[in-house]
Amino acid sequence: MNRKKSLEQKQEKNRELLRRREFFSRCGRCAFLAAGLFSARGFSSAQNVSLLDLTSLPVKKEIKLRLFFALHSMKQDRPDWPNLGFDFRPVIEKYVSILEKRLPEFSFLISTVSGAEETATILETDREKNIDGYVVFQLNCWNRVVQPAVETGKPVLYVDFQYGGSGGFLVYSADLIRKKKENFGFICSSNPEHLVAAVRAFKTFRNSASTTSFSELINGIRQTFTPHPGYLKCYPDPLNLLPAEETVYRMKNSPILLFRDHRGGEPGEIAGIPVLNLPFSELNAAWESADREQAREIARKWHRQASLVREVKFSELVNSAAMYLGMKNLLEKHQARAITINCLGGFYGGHIHAYPCLGFYELNNQGLVGACEADLRSTATMVAFGIMTGGRPGYISDPVIDLAERRIIYAHCVAPSRVFGPEGPSNPVEILTHSEDRQGASVRSILPSGYLTTSVEIDHNKKAILMHQAKATGNSFDDRACRTKLVAEPLGDIEKLFTMWDEWGWHRVTFYGDLKPAVYQLASALGYSVVEEA
Repeated sequence: MNRKKSLEQKQEKNRELLRRREFFSRCGRCAFLAAGLFSARGFSSAQNVSLLDLTSLPVKKEIKLRLFFALHSMKQDRPDWPNLGFDFRPVIEKYVSILEKRLPEFSFLISTVSGAEETATILETDREKNIDGYVVFQLNCWNRVVQPAVETGKPVLYVDFQYGGSGGFLVYSADLIRKKKENFGFICSSNPEHLVAAVRAFKTFRNSASTTSFSELINGIRQTFTPHPGYLKCYPDPLNLLPAEETVYRMKNSPILLFRDHRGGEPGEIAGIPVLNLPFSELNAAWESADREQAREIARKWHRQASLVREVKFSELVNSAAMYLGMKNLLEKHQARAITINCLGGFYGGHIHAYPCLGFYELNNQGLVGACEADLRSTATMVAFGIMTGGRPGYISDPVIDLAERRIIYAHCVAPSRVFGPEGPSNPVEILTHSEDRQGASVRSILPSGYLTTSVEIDHNKKAILMHQAKATGNSFDDRACRTKLVAEPLGDIEKLFTMWDEWGWHRVTFYGDLKPAVYQLASALGYSVVEEA
């Protein structure tokens, strides 16, 4: 009789494995649905049904968790991190497989959701399911899923899928930290053992008789797994800083050209720097009138100097070079130092017809400023400290934090190759497509290691300058997210580094060199305060 029962259990387990394999193989473009069907919008509240009913296994199921995977669609249908066309099915399978294997006493209900409304629908059905808590995986950046989960009052673990959801993860985590949500904990680690330990904390929390909050419990686990600081001594890199008063004077005579939309607008200023708000049509006209033979010569130079050119046609390099010439002509026409463009908005809207990434790269190497995404605050930061350091280029980045290696990664599709200034050495570069949409041409700059970097943001509304420092330790070549990825180890309190993203946004401007004295001197001259975020 026991042998027969054992055989039946084994057969049921095999049937469950087959059902799961069939389920994953049939997943379509948007979401897991318990009934295997798609709603018209690609998501459904039917996702609240458990997809992995493992109660037939002999291990007692003590803890029941809902796993939320926050994403746009199962196969990414838009330009965003990680990239257009990215298939999330293997990612979700891997997460679920790791947790099932390592935590057999847990049962998991799985849902993919794109936003707060879908999440709320599932949370409502969970009222009758005795759910012990929620794990939210941020797979894309800005899907608001963790917020309604936290509002249930049940324990919530927030997980960053690095180079996928990192922007939303940092911004949303900082907001919840600021609100002191005691049922909220977060983890961002490339080591799956850290995820397992954090999920196991749900059991520890439920069975604990202490008054320790779930947030405190996860904080302790996260800090236990974070390595101690490494060797942080850096190569010598002397800076000759322009006096702060002279810097402020030159800022007033270094206009920024802002191309935000097709309308343009009234001129303004930021941190004392004049801003000319121009329409896309002026930029497009400058591109159209650029000398194409001169553009071909620049394209040949780029191609010759690059250590790799991949999936970018020579005609696209010529197109990018024409955009560079157009931008350079506009800077000369308006006697400006900097240009910043709503690049993808202009391109997808049909207002401009070339990506400016390589043009920005070229301008930054010359001691001028080419800045992404019409980010005026970051552009002003690049102008101010570029002047003060004698032409050192900063570059806008979307940072990612990986506690497994105690590192921060500064990622973007634009970066200079002359990080020590126009007269300094040039590091290797590769020319690739723009990462998020796999179109156009952009640059991967293989940035030097062993040097101190300073990442800053000037906010004229806050009357403050935000700053942290890190030692450059290498480059990441992960295909997800932006092309250039400078890897660095932060100096100071890495836990504090999670606390400012909600108020300051995701972007930081990273410079090579010890700019801490420059930050304090410029802040004093402007009447601003300094916020050290680490």
